[in-house]
Amino acid sequence: MQGKIVKGIAGFYYVYARDADGRGKVYECRAKGVFRKNHEKPLVGDDVEMEVLDPEKALGNIISILPRRSVLIRPAVANVDQALVIFAIVKPQPNFNLLDRFLIMMGQRGLPCIICFNKLDIDAKRQGETYREIYEKCGYQTLLVSAGQGQGVEELKELLKGKTTTVAGPSGVGKSSLINCFQDNVVMQTGSISEKIDRGRHTTRHSEFIVVGEDTYILDTPGFSSLGLFDLDKNSLAEYYPEFGQFEKYCRFSGCAHVNEPVCGIRDAVEKGEISRMRYENYRLLYEELRAAGKY
Repeated sequence: MQGKIVKGIAGFYYVYARDADGRGKVYECRAKGVFRKNHEKPLVGDDVEMEVLDPEKALGNIISILPRRSVLIRPAVANVDQALVIFAIVKPQPNFNLLDRFLIMMGQRGLPCIICFNKLDIDAKRQGETYREIYEKCGYQTLLVSAGQGQGVEELKELLKGKTTTVAGPSGVGKSSLINCFQDNVVMQTGSISEKIDRGRHTTRHSEFIVVGEDTYILDTPGFSSLGLFDLDKNSLAEYYPEFGQFEKYCRFSGCAHVNEPVCGIRDAVEKGEISRMRYENYRLLYEELRAAGKY
């Protein structure tokens, strides 16, 4: 039987699979000794082959890992197709520096990003439209939604359908409320998984896939309060600001850092309003952070 690892704790792997009738079920599995022998470790998100040892108790063994499409290091998960990053329009005001860090981190891993600004229903000053315009000009798919009122939720569901999506966002932005919107009339509610994998639920946060439809999974990403970029070279930072590309040809120097150099196409575009000043100022802050980190 084939399935997907939705959670792993202390050597146990919880594999979601469908039976012959198409019903979803979670099996508690161990990995065969051959994995240790081959220095191979199953990851949450892996598609696997398993043998069922006890159908009634839903126990089994993982016997092979199917080829991976992608691997993330933090969190350590496999086969993610895209990322969804959620911020509130207001209450709290979005931390754009944190948002840009996440976009860079996903860009390093080659994952497309969807940006979702929640709490549209209390956006009295229509700030969300400005935020959407900024990030759409950068090439990111950007949605304005209200989890509380259901606005924009169906459009977002369509973007998730048939894919595995890692979901991230700081506290207070309505991430849990939005995730709950994805789980109406689904094959298996998250409570079914939680009941099966009760061990460790109230200790350390673990990466866990939530089944929200056929071949559709979301992964709530823990630890989103701060993101370091210290595995990135400062000279590569501009590559992760896609809006810079068309203006770099106007820089006098081929290795222009777009910070203090004379005749810089990027800075000129900022002054003309062709590049968001907010995005550029975040670029400068991150560049200085990477430069300082490189001194040691």
